[in-house]
This record gives sequence, C-alpha cells and structure tokens, in this order.
Amino acid sequence: MHPIILASASPRRQDLLTMLGLEFKVIASSFEERAKLDPAAPPAEQVVTTARGKAEEVFRLTASVPETADSLVIGADTIVVLDGEVLGKPADQAEARRMLKTLSGRWHQVFTGLALLHREKTLTAYEMTRVHFRPLTDREIDAYLRTGEPMDKAGAYGIQGLGAIFVDRIEGCFYNVMGLPVPRLALLLKEYGINLPEVKTLVGTGD
Repeated sequence: MHPIILASASPRRQDLLTMLGLEFKVIASSFEERAKLDPAAPPAEQVVTTARGKAEEVFRLTASVPETADSLVIGADTIVVLDGEVLGKPADQAEARRMLKTLSGRWHQVFTGLALLHREKTLTAYEMTRVHFRPLTDREIDAYLRTGEPMDKAGAYGIQGLGAIFVDRIEGCFYNVMGLPVPRLALLLKEYGINLPEVKTLVGTGD
C-alpha cells in the first residue's frame, strides 16, 4: 500500500482517516488560491481546483525525497454555498454572526473537492450535500460564537460539534459536511489498490 500524506491540518479530516484505519502523515499545505479563482466558476470547480492545488504543493515537496517519493497525497477543500454566495471560514466574530443569521431557517449546500496525487496518476472528484438549519435566535447564535467553534469552519459551524443542534435536515453525505466525503474517498482509494475494509481488518487484528 502506498504511504499516505494528508495535505491538511484539519483535525476533522485526520479523525476520519484514522476512523478508516489508515496510517498517514500530515503535511499541511499553505496553498490558498480562492482569491484568485473566478467567483463565477461553479462551486464544484472551485473546490476541486483548490484541493488539487493543495495536493500538488505537498506532492512537489515530497516527490524528490526517497522516504516519501511513493506517497499518495490527499488534498481536500470544503465550502458552504448559499444562494450562490460562497461562505468560507469567517474572518472574525462579526462575519461568523452574519453567516449564521443568513443560514438560519434555510437550506444551503456544502461542497468538498478531493484530489489524490501519486507519481503514477492523479484523480479528482467532489461531493455536494444539502443542509437545512432550523430558525436560530440571536441568543443561540451569540452563545455559539462564545464557544469559539465557528471560527475555523466553513460557514461558521461544525456539524460534528455543537453546530449539530442547528441542523434539522440533511440530504447527502454527512461526512462531506465534516470536510471529507468518506464514501467518495473510498472509491478513489480503490483506484490505487487501497481497499478500506481490508485495511481496517489488518489494523484491527494487528497483522
């Protein structure tokens, strides 16, 4: 099995890879090209472009090093989209409050792009999930902001944390909203000869 490198510092993505039984190394990418992307480009194109940019940056750093030359690099990027507006990570509490008030009582979309790079081939894909928030009160929003949870998350909420209390409906992959669409990733990994049930069994038995 190819050594795996996750080009992300996201604790959620790391937790999900660990849940799948994968051993991996984290080399966070500093790539951030969203400001250079065409804002009129479809959200799916934006996340795939950014995910690939993250993976390519880390791939260039590792491909010439013997210990990591055969590594499979995984890049991912997640955005929240409401009425065509991309909601990334909030810059401050005021922006986080605005995002949450806008999401209140409405459907939005979560897109995650995936890019898997190896010296033999590159694969990209994306996943989209629809999420609905129940109506939120100003008191609930302010209390949530005080937890600090919204500040490092696209759309200013984390469905795997306290943000889950705001979500009353979801259509599509739950893990995609966390930032890593696990079923889609599993299909891509199979293209590199990595079968997740077999990996999990080997890890679990200690073989």
